[in-house]
Amino acid sequence: MSASFAILAALVVVSAIAAMTLRNLVHCALCLAVTFIGLAGTYLQLGAQFVGLAQVLVYVGAVAILIVFAILLTRSGEPGPGRQFSATALMGVGIALAVFAVLGKVITSSAVAKRPAPPMFDGSKATVAKFGERLMTDYILPLEVLALLLTAAMIGAVIIALREKETK
Repeated sequence: MSASFAILAALVVVSAIAAMTLRNLVHCALCLAVTFIGLAGTYLQLGAQFVGLAQVLVYVGAVAILIVFAILLTRSGEPGPGRQFSATALMGVGIALAVFAVLGKVITSSAVAKRPAPPMFDGSKATVAKFGERLMTDYILPLEVLALLLTAAMIGAVIIALREKETK
């Protein structure tokens, strides 16, 4: 295992735990974005250029930003009740660890895990440049329609949020 993979893995795990445990929703959303960036780095390190760049564009560039906007536009001024640690939370952690252990045992003992690894993918056949070329030549109309649809949806969401804020 290389040092860069270990750093990326630690970044993903720490930021995912922070996204689950922090009290401030904006901080949780930003930690989720860091998790997505770490996963993209892992994909890029594995040689999956298209998946890594799609991770950055779709999840970091769209989903994480949309979550931050949704939190900022919908939350009210008064703070809600704080999270409290209870016995049910401890029981939930115990059940989650048990499920994780059972799934880990099932996966490691399955016949699929014992099969030899498939041959390495030849990245020269499907590159990001070829995907981009096909997207900008053969699929330009659906790409533009999708961009207009997403822009209209975002503008509509902002207008609705502003109208609801004015009526309060």
